[in-house]
Amino acid sequence: MLLPLVLLAASVAPAPARAAELLMFEQPGCPFCRKFDAEIAPDYPQSRIGRIAPLRRVNIWDDRTGGIAGLTPAAFTPTFVLVGDDGREIGRLEGYPGRKWFYPEIEAILDGRETPSGDAAGRSDATAGR
Repeated sequence: MLLPLVLLAASVAPAPARAAELLMFEQPGCPFCRKFDAEIAPDYPQSRIGRIAPLRRVNIWDDRTGGIAGLTPAAFTPTFVLVGDDGREIGRLEGYPGRKWFYPEIEAILDGRETPSGDAAGRSDATAGR
């Protein structure tokens, strides 16, 4: 009797969003973009999130929406926007929180959870990239 209820509960639980890509809005000379490039970019394609959502870089001065209609324009660099396979924004991370927090925060966005550090909690202004 219990098994059908467990199966029913599992079938109605919301599934994590399916990502198509991770947009990175950047600009020349951005020190936090360079830090991301040194700490995360080399291994990103082989990471779990990198296989789910390949990185697409967008120069913020050329395009603040990544060519996606209805996307809220990026205002800071770097800004990471996770876009679903339906073309809608799943969530965003403004600034680069450093190696320790980048993957947990992006994973939380993908899984539909609040990011581990909250908005900017747990990060100093210097690492928030603003």
